[in-house]
Amino acid sequence: MVNSPVPEPSSGVPRPSARPGAPGPSAEAPATGPSRAEVPATPADIEAQLAGSLDGKSSSWLREALAEAERAPGEAAWELYFASAGRHCGRTAAGDVRVLLLHAAGAGTATLSRLYRQGTAAERAAVLRALPYLPTGATPEALPLVEDALRANDTTLVAAAVGPYAGVHLDPHGWRHAVLKCLFAGVPLDAVAGLSRRARGDAELARMLGDFAHERTAAGRHVPADLNRALRLTGHHPEGRPYAAGTTGATEATGTTEATGTTDAAEATDSADAPVHPPEEF
Repeated sequence: MVNSPVPEPSSGVPRPSARPGAPGPSAEAPATGPSRAEVPATPADIEAQLAGSLDGKSSSWLREALAEAERAPGEAAWELYFASAGRHCGRTAAGDVRVLLLHAAGAGTATLSRLYRQGTAAERAAVLRALPYLPTGATPEALPLVEDALRANDTTLVAAAVGPYAGVHLDPHGWRHAVLKCLFAGVPLDAVAGLSRRARGDAELARMLGDFAHERTAAGRHVPADLNRALRLTGHHPEGRPYAAGTTGATEATGTTEATGTTDAAEATDSADAPVHPPEEF
């Protein structure tokens, strides 16, 4: 069961240029405002930002790559540009370049799935980030890719997986566990698109967060600072008392806690406790 899909644009354009809540390449937002994942952007915005950061040779390569993707989206030639984006534009810009290529080609679910399955971690993250800009973004067809990324230890992949597409299409159970995965892996909750909207009034998420905090403190592990923020958003913070974030003692800010014995937090991930930041592949 999934949430209602994003409505198709009324213009009939096969490759929508923007969707509400689409991620920008480096948008920033204060902690009290919209999360970075929710700051609107369009492929045109991404391309404009790249134009200011790429040198002449890289810019020429990008124009050639986008033209090829638009000219023959059903052929494999543009996918060679997708794979080599890091070598020609640098690893910092490669993710945005790949998003633009996927948009230019209007990549469908089959192509996205193949590029994801065969790609490096950086290429997989680009596929996930591109979903809101593609026709597939209006459907739940790409959820298996999101679910796969949420099982990974790579925090870059996890952050890409909880973007606007997941904010719309993950069902409540899957979305709650995605939030816990972020807390467990050390991914800032700013990456979670729709956090304020979906967490509001969610008593089950509050229960799972509380259980997670109890288990962490009972085991002598720190409680992520973002956990209290998420609890406040649910409106079900226990007696308004924050957990002692960033500490490793088995105490809350106002008293001692005990482990609950629940498995919800553990089910959020099958990875080791420490987050993994592998070298970016490009």
